[in-house]
Parts: sequence; C-alpha cells; structure tokens
Amino acid sequence: MLATPIVIRYYRRVKGVVIITLIGYSKTDMKEKKQAKDTITFLGTGGARFMIITQVLASGGLWLDLGGTEILVDPGPGCIVQTNKRKLKAEKLSAIIVSHRHLDHAADVNIMVEAMTQGGFKSHGRLFAPTDALETEPVLLNYLRERLDAIEVLEESKTYDIEDVSFKTPVRHVHPVENYGMVFTTPRHTFSYISDTRYFDDLPGYYNSELLIINLVFMEPRTPESHPNMPIDHLSVPDVERLVSEIRPKATILTHFGMGVWRAKPWEIARQLTEKTGVKVIAARDGMKFDLSTLDED
Repeated sequence: MLATPIVIRYYRRVKGVVIITLIGYSKTDMKEKKQAKDTITFLGTGGARFMIITQVLASGGLWLDLGGTEILVDPGPGCIVQTNKRKLKAEKLSAIIVSHRHLDHAADVNIMVEAMTQGGFKSHGRLFAPTDALETEPVLLNYLRERLDAIEVLEESKTYDIEDVSFKTPVRHVHPVENYGMVFTTPRHTFSYISDTRYFDDLPGYYNSELLIINLVFMEPRTPESHPNMPIDHLSVPDVERLVSEIRPKATILTHFGMGVWRAKPWEIARQLTEKTGVKVIAARDGMKFDLSTLDED
C-alpha cells in the first residue's frame, strides 16, 4: 500500500516570510508499513500419539501472521489454550488449514472455528482441508460449517489465495490418510511446511523456499524395509539432513517432535544438522515466534 502524503509547513521570518514545505507520511500509513512483516508462532512443538496424550510438549499448531493476514495451520489438541495463553485473537483469523485428519493436526479445529466466528455471531473465515478430512471422517461438526465463508478442498498441485498470501499443496504425502504440505508465498518471503510423510526421492524438489518448517518425529527411519512389521510414515533425522542438504534454504526450523526426539534434545540435533549441512537449523520451542525478516539479514 502506498502511503498517503501529507504536507507539513514551517514558517520563519527572514526579511519577510519564508515557507518551508516537507513531504511526509500519515501516521496510519506509517504504522501499516511498519507492520508489514511475516511471523510464525509455534503454538506447540509436540507430535505423534505419546507426545500429545502426555502434553510434555504442547501441540497447538502454527499461527501465521503474514503482513496482517492471520492463518492457523494444523490446530492440534490444546490449540485454543495456547492461543489464549499467547494472547492471540482467533477472531482475526482469515483461515484455518488442516494438512490431514489425524488428532495431532485437527483435534481443535471445531473450537477454533467457534472462536474464529466469535461463537457464531460473526460468520467469516475459510477452512482448507483434504477431502477425507471433510467426508470420510469429518473433522468439522455440521453446525459449524454454515458459520464459515467457505470450505475449500485441498488437492495435489493446487494453489490457493488468502488475501495477498498464496499457498500451494505441491504433492500428496506418503501417509496413511490424505495429507499435504504447503509452500507459502507472501509479498516478502516464501516458506514451506513439510507435514507428516515418509521420505521419498522426489520430496525435496517440491519444497524449494527460503525457510523450511519440518515435522521431525523419529531419530531413525521406520520404513517398510527397516521395519517390515510396523512401518510408520514420518520423517527422521537422516531424512531431514537429506532435505536440508538438497534444498539448501536460508534456514530450517524443526518441530512436531516425537518422544524419542525430545529425549535426544532437539536443540542438540539442530546443532549437529547445522554443522553437517552448513544451513542454519533451529529447534522450535513452545511459544516461539519467528520473524522471517531475519532471513534477510543472512
């Protein structure tokens, strides 16, 4: 937005009247320009069943404030508690995005729609979710659907717009239910959220961006080859190293830690990955707020 010019006149008398005119900006526009930044708040950094049932780490998802457009991603258990604890205003949300219908990503979607619409007294906002999260086992109660402006279905290789922010769901992930990661684009930055998936060879090619946010659940892969009796489709530390090494973003943030990763100290894992890849890797903390403008400083 272009700032509205205002004219400020100063008068002083030097053998008559001299008028000095300065062009400035209105206070309102200056405030808007100052606030045009992108931030991500981690409402929780715990993932998978044992972490969410014990709440050793919170599991509330990601709160995006992208130049004033506020978006909630994957409202897991306790999202409403973390939202209020962090003094975030659900009624300011423009949209809620659910990557897939598992509890650690969607358990609080109903209460967050209730909060976004102020108990139904102000119908607005959109919900984005895969088909099987809306039809097979619906994550949203029927009476809440009419309170939204729209419900949009996530599909592979589609791009969606929320005000001046866009995001793409480049590929369906390898997971027991329909699941998508996202690549967000704002007027200032690009960043990717790699949701739950088994690693596959083409995965890095879909998430080229300045910043990666990766859900890290395991220390080691649990593939059908390594664990034929019980494979689990989540990323591990070696998978993250491959992703970071191939994509080479300006920075990577790890989150959604399983219990084994937590016991191994995610901050130590991040330090080791930084040394191995040469890319700055950060272990998110509950409540951490990351300002994407710091990427411009590197």
